[in-house]
Amino acid sequence: MQEVLILGAGMVASPMVKYLLDHSFAITLADVDISKAIKIIDNHPNGKAKQIDANDEESIEKLASKVDLVVSLLPFAYHPKILKICIKLKKNMVTTSYLKPIMKEMEAQVKEAGIIMLNEVGVDPGIDHMSAMRLIDKIHDDGGEIIDFYSFCGALPAPEAINNPFKYRFSWSPRGVLLAGKNPATYKVENKIIEVSAKKLFQDLRIIDFKGVGSLEVYPNRNSLEYIDLYGVSEATTVMRGTIRYPGWSAIIDSMKKLDLFSEEIVEIAGKTYADLLAEQMGVKNTDKLKLDLAAYLGIDVTSNVIVAIDYAGYFSNQPINKNTNSWFDISADLMISKMILNKSEKDMIVMMHCFKYKASDGDIRFIKATLKEFGDDKNTAVARTVALPAAISVRMILEGKIKLKGVFIPNIPEIYNPVLDELETMGIRMHEEFDCKEHSIRTI
Repeated sequence: MQEVLILGAGMVASPMVKYLLDHSFAITLADVDISKAIKIIDNHPNGKAKQIDANDEESIEKLASKVDLVVSLLPFAYHPKILKICIKLKKNMVTTSYLKPIMKEMEAQVKEAGIIMLNEVGVDPGIDHMSAMRLIDKIHDDGGEIIDFYSFCGALPAPEAINNPFKYRFSWSPRGVLLAGKNPATYKVENKIIEVSAKKLFQDLRIIDFKGVGSLEVYPNRNSLEYIDLYGVSEATTVMRGTIRYPGWSAIIDSMKKLDLFSEEIVEIAGKTYADLLAEQMGVKNTDKLKLDLAAYLGIDVTSNVIVAIDYAGYFSNQPINKNTNSWFDISADLMISKMILNKSEKDMIVMMHCFKYKASDGDIRFIKATLKEFGDDKNTAVARTVALPAAISVRMILEGKIKLKGVFIPNIPEIYNPVLDELETMGIRMHEEFDCKEHSIRTI
């Protein structure tokens, strides 16, 4: 029986462990908090839970030496040293994390070891790459040329779980969500390069209509230009990747950015309330009419959803913070997490959309729209399923010899995306493709 070492028993580990155990692989699940691993293994005869410190390279190497493949669900910072161990031991490795240059720089060593280092095989990144590349390759194989390519994805609460003015619930790393909003973005529209500063990220919005959900807003996601080469769409005049949210999120986060509520600079907070700090941030001397002062500061109506959301989060509270120092980012993250974590009784939702405008081989201009909508269930969130299952399937395909590549990869080639997407479809996770669209219906606001 082949054995897999999974490092990290966090929010997405459970569906991966269950899938691999169900397919007759032995699993060693290791985490600094062994109770999490024990709960996920659930006394399965082919499963083992181990306690391990991610900084303990000697212990990781000892565990890795006994298995056939290593999966790292740890934060990216640990991946390079784990890859070095896998190279030394000649063990294949899989992650759901973005491929960083430091990993790519080890490709010669990976090839020499005769192993594969497969990255970005989750949902975003992951299913987005695979589903987009299947369509791009089809268009190219049929003699077509891409004109516009848009790819959008978002992790959201299911519509019935919207119960706060942010219209959002955290179903994955809360700080990861907020940190992602601090990035600048770059994309291309009609051959014009658009650079959006982190400060103005939430002011650059599109609106899409998503079947079964309604109108959603999209803001740009990091550097879309990198995908021109990764996806082989050098002929495209428009290339944009974006993050999906319910309408209203961007206006709230943009206002919070104007207040610098995500700054990582340390501030003195001893003896102060949240309201005191917010007043100081605006240069207001007291908190007597803080909502009116904030509305005037932002140039919006005091009854607006932005003010309602900031009130909901707790920034107007006279509750003492009970800390001496902290950053505004941590203050904001703690407030939002306390109010907005997805409850076990609530369901989340993954939505993804690719929109293509292309010139067919006969000269006609045509459109394709592909969408995915996946809901969480009583056992796992949609985020956990769509991140873990593509990675788990990849592990299975590598160990069964159906993926035979050696080197450092992301799933943007048919040898990887075809078997993984085909297996996902048997589990009900698939893109629904419309080939008779009249337009892609993406509106700028």
